[in-house]
Amino acid sequence: MRDFDVVVVGGGHAGIEAACAAARMGRRTAMVVLDPAAIGRMSCNPAIGGLAKGQMVREVDALGGEMALATDAAGIQFRMLNTSKGPAVRSPRAQCDREAYNRWMVLRLLSYPNLSVLTGEAVALACVGGPTGQRIDGVSLADGTMVRAPAVVLTTGTFLGGRLFAGEWEQPGGRYDERPASRMSESLRQHGLRLGRHKTGTPPRLRRDSIDYSVCAEQCGDDPPQPFSFRTRALNVKQMSCWLTHTTTATHKIIAANAERSPMFTGRIRGSGPRYCPSVEDKVVRFADQDSHQVFLEPEGRNSLEVYPSGISTSLPEAVQKEFLRTIPGLEQVEVLRPGYAVEYDYLCTDQLRADLQVAGVAGLFSAGQINGTSGYEEAAGQGIVAGINAARFARGESAIVIDRATAYLGVMVDDLCRVNPSEPYRMFTSRAEFRLLLRSDNADRRLAALAERLCLVTNEVATAVQQKESHIRAALQMCELRRHDGRTLTEWLRRPEVMIEQLLAWDESFAQLQLTPPELAEVEAEVKYAGYIARQQMEVERLRRMEDRRLPASLDYAAIPGLSSEARGRLLQRRPQSLGEASRIPGVRPVDVQLILVLLARGERSGPVATVEVQP
Repeated sequence: MRDFDVVVVGGGHAGIEAACAAARMGRRTAMVVLDPAAIGRMSCNPAIGGLAKGQMVREVDALGGEMALATDAAGIQFRMLNTSKGPAVRSPRAQCDREAYNRWMVLRLLSYPNLSVLTGEAVALACVGGPTGQRIDGVSLADGTMVRAPAVVLTTGTFLGGRLFAGEWEQPGGRYDERPASRMSESLRQHGLRLGRHKTGTPPRLRRDSIDYSVCAEQCGDDPPQPFSFRTRALNVKQMSCWLTHTTTATHKIIAANAERSPMFTGRIRGSGPRYCPSVEDKVVRFADQDSHQVFLEPEGRNSLEVYPSGISTSLPEAVQKEFLRTIPGLEQVEVLRPGYAVEYDYLCTDQLRADLQVAGVAGLFSAGQINGTSGYEEAAGQGIVAGINAARFARGESAIVIDRATAYLGVMVDDLCRVNPSEPYRMFTSRAEFRLLLRSDNADRRLAALAERLCLVTNEVATAVQQKESHIRAALQMCELRRHDGRTLTEWLRRPEVMIEQLLAWDESFAQLQLTPPELAEVEAEVKYAGYIARQQMEVERLRRMEDRRLPASLDYAAIPGLSSEARGRLLQRRPQSLGEASRIPGVRPVDVQLILVLLARGERSGPVATVEVQP
């Protein structure tokens, strides 16, 4: 038996960020993994970031997380997407060296203070209390070891009840050549938790020197490349190119003729797949009017023979994969190193999640990543750091940290998951964020600096650097209001769409002498050009926060509130929301139900405590 403050089950991106966050907060933390050498191993494309995902990685980095640092250390191509559009939707993306990324993460975690990496399979939850008041006490391992802790974070990825499929072939597995963690699924059900099934997939891996790049379009990285992490001062990296090709009518003909051999179409896979990252056979069947689809040929590393063909995820038989690949320009002589396959796995129905990522009904049990019905490394890392923070606080009897939708994409994602049980793997988009002008990738450190410092998630050096950046930006904005050029203030000039901030440097020597860094200049420009929109969003944010800030007693007796619908009463008793805002977003809770709770709270403030019941912690 081993005792810890927090136990994290799983070594993927959610597990890494959860374990490291808890350890940074001074908690004795254990990470239970099937294989320590697989910590941070990328199951799919070795790329980090992208639209909205890049913003989340920057937010994780602002909270002291590991993903952005690992990306800067292992990156082979860096690009800022949507540079022709407004700053709210610009997102960083990097292609990584798969082996270098995995190696960096393993070395990082094996030497992390307050963190012990334990090898084994977690097979069951250990709980105390009855069915209506369960509290986590740790996890049992397959070898009989009991790892005790008052807080447990499950980050099982695609390994929870995982099965692999390609054509008629099928076997248990979490990913290629790695066994699943199936016994934990039964333990979750025994503790009254509901599970669903989701599906994801991966394309075949191609031999790099068997591709004819002369017929493909080259995609180069940005020059100079921008670091992913706010803590990386500069990148000195020789970038590698990616390449673009496309499927053809011949490709589609072969796929359509064999689509019924895909396990998705035969019904052997029951789980739903990600709508915005479908398999190539799904694309061909659903979009029969399309003559071609893009295929991005992305190297998996500097010394790797493997190329990842993004856009053609498939679970067709291996022979069919080889046949259709050779109809794609540049791949006529391609050699397949490993066929593509699909993975079906269990996940927790997310209407059982609370806003701190604690699982309702089992106090001290948290979950993050694909077990919560999401897809993507970035979504997993974001949930991981939120769950790790709250598990660390729960272990010491401290209140939960809930990040709202106006503060970070992390808050948008968690709120979305709590409100609606995803019928398909959840993926983050900029369109999901109502306040995306406030949630830019360039200002994530400023948005989350105070929280990171308060929770001791970052060093004093990092906190000081963010304070200096804030000071520089505020000084520049003030100077723009005071300095003039041709009768107008610099602010008035910069509000014009055709005027860029570089022109202000040429016009005004005093402004140039501030010597702002390129990221600081970009933030000054964004705040000036979008000041009116930002002000309107801030007003809406204040309204939202007034509702969010109305805390609800954990023991509030919803059964004693007259007028609540029976559905609302049942949902509120199950979830026990922490705030009025969280309550308002629970499916089945109507606006009139929220108003009734608000009336009860106001009455209690005037005449004394509201009715409560005893609830086990």
